[in-house]
Amino acid sequence: MFKNKLIIASLILLTVFALVLTGCGPADEPAEEPADLEEPADMEEPADVEEPAEADAVEGSISAITGIDPGAGIMAATEEAIEVYDLNVGLLESSDAAMTAELDAAIANEEWIIVTGWSPHWKFAAFDLKYLKDPEEVYGGEEYIATIARQGLEEDHPAVFELLQNFSWTDDEIGEVMDMNTQNSDFVANADQWIADNSDLVDSWTPEGLEGNGETIDILLVEWDCALASTNVIAAILRDAGFEVNMTPVDGGVMWSSIAEGDADFMTTAWLPGTHASYIDQFGDDVVEVATNYEGARIGLVVPSYVPFDSITDINDYVD
Repeated sequence: MFKNKLIIASLILLTVFALVLTGCGPADEPAEEPADLEEPADMEEPADVEEPAEADAVEGSISAITGIDPGAGIMAATEEAIEVYDLNVGLLESSDAAMTAELDAAIANEEWIIVTGWSPHWKFAAFDLKYLKDPEEVYGGEEYIATIARQGLEEDHPAVFELLQNFSWTDDEIGEVMDMNTQNSDFVANADQWIADNSDLVDSWTPEGLEGNGETIDILLVEWDCALASTNVIAAILRDAGFEVNMTPVDGGVMWSSIAEGDADFMTTAWLPGTHASYIDQFGDDVVEVATNYEGARIGLVVPSYVPFDSITDINDYVD
């Protein structure tokens, strides 16, 4: 009955939830590189010209921000940032995979690059990165990711509820799982391996008496990297404890409404207080906010740590 209801609801709510991770807006074309200057034929180049310094100035420059999919919320925020800060750069439409590939290539050559970024994301586990300061707060403040359960879950499955209360991890910890998922799409195997490698942490989450005896737990998720990581890890812990676990990917509206109606047990991917504000306003009285499982969720502009500037306000000083 639950799955049929979800399928019907999902068909009705075809509009995919526009999260900060999946945002909007057309991209500007990158600025063209300046043409080489021609030297007058009758002039010799001075002996003391510092060619290396000039080369560094060209290499260490910015012409565009590398973004993700057009239509993503972070792209809309970046277009606003370009306007608010009067930036002389373009915005390149791309995808998460293409953006991180560009980032990887730039870092391999120690080149400067600005990308749209959000936490949690596996790239922070793979690379040494930093957010640019955003004094105008165009990208908003930090958020947290909460675990949301249906009413009555604590009474029906007290040990499961306690597990969810205890579940909390850092940027590095969730980043490890997301990084594994980019290398290997077997999310279940990745979760099992991560649990084996982090047994002390997992033991600290797991309460005594967590025994499923074949009982079914229904978990909903949206198919974001952070949700795939957290949901698969919790599901693996529950399976190891003897529960039959169903994981169903749906859009944001269906996820919240189904838990509010008691058709699913919980989710681990509620972005609050901003991203899912409309959902918590609509369904907050009918769900239980169990605990915060991740602190410091945010979006913004990200650069490699070796880039010499630290604020969005500095970008124009380094435009080629």
